[in-house]
Amino acid sequence: MRKRLLVAALVAPLALVAACSETTNNAPAAEGDSGGGSGGYGYNIAVVTHGAPGDAFWSVVKAGAEKAGKDMGDKVSYQSDGDPQKQSQLIDAAVNQKVDGLVVSMANPDALKSSIEKAVAAGIPVITINSGQDKSVLFGAITHVGQDEGIAGQGAGQRLKGEGVTKLLCVVHESGNIGLEQRCAGAKQALGQVENLQVNGTDLQSAQSTIKAKLQSDKSIDGVLTLNPGVAAVAVTAVADSGSSAKLATFDLNSDVVTAITSGKIDFAVDQQQYQQGYLPVVLLTQYKSNLNTVGGGRPVLTGPGFVTKDNAAKVADLAKAGTR
Repeated sequence: MRKRLLVAALVAPLALVAACSETTNNAPAAEGDSGGGSGGYGYNIAVVTHGAPGDAFWSVVKAGAEKAGKDMGDKVSYQSDGDPQKQSQLIDAAVNQKVDGLVVSMANPDALKSSIEKAVAAGIPVITINSGQDKSVLFGAITHVGQDEGIAGQGAGQRLKGEGVTKLLCVVHESGNIGLEQRCAGAKQALGQVENLQVNGTDLQSAQSTIKAKLQSDKSIDGVLTLNPGVAAVAVTAVADSGSSAKLATFDLNSDVVTAITSGKIDFAVDQQQYQQGYLPVVLLTQYKSNLNTVGGGRPVLTGPGFVTKDNAAKVADLAKAGTR
């Protein structure tokens, strides 16, 4: 409860900053005005994530970061690579360019430790996002923006248990991603019987075949939890083709997932609001650089979990199509 109240208190003023910047973005900036949307800050902020180029989830993160840069008047560069070594090299390059701030996702925290610590040692403020929350403060970041993956997994498990699921298949699409493992572990805490299934998230047809084969070989599985929207979309077909009546839920959103929720093919989606994971760090770094403001008090700024169900999916659909959910 304390964490929820803290998050509410943090997000409200940040949302107000964003709202105010929207109203002034088209107006010419007054001389000396450095408010959001006026183009007055001018910081160079690098965003380096582990998302695959063109991935639907990370495209929304990128859109959030770029919109915040526009609102704050900052220059935002976004790069991504799923290979931890290459991601480290991108971080090192940003440090060498002496950027004003750095935003990093940490799917494999230990592989990025040295590069992030070099950034901190160089006086570059770092905010981590999405994954690696447990190592964020340890590595020297000023805060972490994302959802607590264990809590989110528990929430998903509780909802599925309430719908009668007794044995859950948790589909892991990215090997070595600590956040995905935490989601499955959280679901197991809430539901009990959970089996992880590793699939290739970059080959969705293969992922579909693997899920289908597992459901055909184990008829006791009555629930499937996918951990990204791309895998969720092919899981819909896998469940149908296997002849299983397993309930399907997923983490994260895109327009296909919202449509499947509306039609009843997916029960619900755990929404971590990835647009905010792109938007908020740019705002926070701008405020840190300009006014030495820090947010979180050593605790993460949580962007989730929220839940999209058939009851509210229609309201989210247009936002997902616009690329902000």
